[in-house]
Amino acid sequence: MKFGINLPNFGHQMTPEGMLTWTREAERLGFDTVLVSDHLALTDDAHRRSPAPFYESLATLSWLAGQTRTVRLGAGVLIASHRHPVALARATATIDRLSGGRLVVGFGVGWAPRAFDVLGVDFHRRGALTDEALDVLVDAWTSDAVTHRGHRVHTAPRPVQDPHPPLWIGGNGPRAVERVNRIGTAWHPLHPSRRLCAQAAEVLAEGKQFAPRIFFLPTTAPVDPDSRPLGYGTPDQIRADVALLRDSGADHVILDTDPGDQRLRRGWEQDLDLIRLAADVLEIR
Repeated sequence: MKFGINLPNFGHQMTPEGMLTWTREAERLGFDTVLVSDHLALTDDAHRRSPAPFYESLATLSWLAGQTRTVRLGAGVLIASHRHPVALARATATIDRLSGGRLVVGFGVGWAPRAFDVLGVDFHRRGALTDEALDVLVDAWTSDAVTHRGHRVHTAPRPVQDPHPPLWIGGNGPRAVERVNRIGTAWHPLHPSRRLCAQAAEVLAEGKQFAPRIFFLPTTAPVDPDSRPLGYGTPDQIRADVALLRDSGADHVILDTDPGDQRLRRGWEQDLDLIRLAADVLEIR
């Protein structure tokens, strides 16, 4: 099983220095992956959950790729319909090429309606638009040229990874699983329940991976097992959660140190200790 860290690329608690330090520390400690979040239009509904300053995902990944050597970098997840798929294919292929094949690309449908209004995208068609974007993306990644809206588009540089970068599909519902089984590499649900994790092996097609994102919020006292989310509890409880995920067939687990309530976040220097503690608790080193 591989482990990754979700890097909170937003909020006054995080700075460029903090993002680079977190990523380099994750690399030093032996984490496989660092993921960032995505909001292209940070409207009030999204801002309440992930406040400004919010560093744009692809630009941040490009910058981090140039200052790291081995850690895999990705998005968990990009909102597929908020960028033109041809532009998205070129940007992601370029990052994969320049990073030496270290990109992981996650996609989701999005949940903040106001951002769709700002970008002129139909919120009610976001599922269909996501499916269309994924098809264009994979075609562009795996071909030297594609035809889009009646025109031939040359796509090089192609990604380093063959046949293309890992394609993680976000979402906790059946439509997300359908996308994984049709075109994705891995299912990447956000803070899934234990019941959902137990179903992963049954709903995923052969060869598809399970890469959930769970909290890493350690406590000193045990938390009620009937109410706590995965990754919230004592180190022993968190180790038990990871064992459950391993038994559920998880290939990759992303740890999320963001408590959700932004009033509970500390400065990046203090929260950096959580990455180090995670490496100790889960024996990642």
